[in-house]
Amino acid sequence: MLTKKQVEEIREHLQHANDPLFFFDNDADGLCSFLLLQKYICKGKGFPIRSFPDLSESYFRKIQELNPDYVFILDKPVVSKEFLERVHEVNLPVVWIDHHDIDKKDVPDFVHYYNPLFNRKKSNEPVTALCHQINPDKNLAWLAVVGCVSDHFFPKFYKDVKKLYPDLTIDSKDPFDIFYNSQLGKIARIFGFALKDKTTNVINALKFLMRTNTPYEVLHDSQKNYSMHNRFEQVELKYQKLVKKAFSSVEKEDKMLFFQYGGDLSISSDLANFLSYSFPDKFVIVVYVSGMKANISARGKGVRGKILKAIEDLPGATGGGHEEAVGAQVSVGDLKKFREKLEKLA
Repeated sequence: MLTKKQVEEIREHLQHANDPLFFFDNDADGLCSFLLLQKYICKGKGFPIRSFPDLSESYFRKIQELNPDYVFILDKPVVSKEFLERVHEVNLPVVWIDHHDIDKKDVPDFVHYYNPLFNRKKSNEPVTALCHQINPDKNLAWLAVVGCVSDHFFPKFYKDVKKLYPDLTIDSKDPFDIFYNSQLGKIARIFGFALKDKTTNVINALKFLMRTNTPYEVLHDSQKNYSMHNRFEQVELKYQKLVKKAFSSVEKEDKMLFFQYGGDLSISSDLANFLSYSFPDKFVIVVYVSGMKANISARGKGVRGKILKAIEDLPGATGGGHEEAVGAQVSVGDLKKFREKLEKLA
């Protein structure tokens, strides 16, 4: 967790900001982190980061367009030096809150960087949990639970939310049980799929959520959140078809579950999470092929070291994440070599 001093410092940054811009990772953890901070000061705009693996220099155009007085970066392990340098050139303060294991030497001195992995008492809770420390409003704790379980983390404050919303929660301490089998989990899935929509609909969803205070407003289909529910139904249909295909490819005796797909929808992380939940003893690799690039989501014990080992000699390959949940990218031409190396390591 963040220290009391860190929490106070971040609150001071938020209170000094008149028109902040929040860049957040393109998932429910990033989204809920943004919502908790935005609702704390009732100011600012949010923009999801879709580039992989980093927050690239191209996002500086949003700063030129929106002219903020503060920049906050949430739940993003890699931010390009070019982006940070351009923000520094226009004298904007940068506050970066994260929970990934990175080389702190890559963070410039002018950035206000907060990550509990670098505290004396190390931890790596989702950024949503850190933002709940900053904004501990009990009426918004449901948002913090949604972000945490989407990142496979069970928060201690779940019991408090369970008392407030017994109809939306289940009696479990397994974050994926909550994610897949409760109504709060459904909200996490709605959030995740809503971010995979065209920009206009994502912006409309953000505006709606910035005015939302209860989970029922999200769950109840209305004219205000029509695009979110419509997108959820569209993606859920494609998602279930891919899950069915992945299940049919499973070999009981194999340690590794390797599933590859293409198309117009990148949901490799969502598929990898569910396959890992369904086959906890397997090393899960989901590959989404788009053009000449292959985006990889991997799950399993010790998966980070294995993935990094498998890509270390592949030109242009990138990867990183947590010990048991990793994202990577390789060229399509190197996929066969990547898989062969991984099979030896699994």
